Amino acid sequence: MTTLDDWVAAVVADLDLQTGVDVTQVLDLARDVAHGVERPAAPVTTWLAGMAVAAGADPAEVVDRIRALAATWQQ
Repeated sequence: MTTLDDWVAAVVADLDLQTGVDVTQVLDLARDVAHGVERPAAPVTTWLAGMAVAAGADPAEVVDRIRALAATWQQ
């Protein structure tokens, strides 16, 4: 395991979460938002994605929608 894997497992356990997370999917989402929008948007967006998933949304659909939005983002 990597340090990141250990960290994620520790946070999941500490927060009593029922499931883990697809780390690659989250990192890819953060990368796309950081490059397509701006760097500070990445952690905020991953938090918002987590809120949507916690509310019952499908994780893959949330990621797809946000990545599509970031790919076309223009100020």
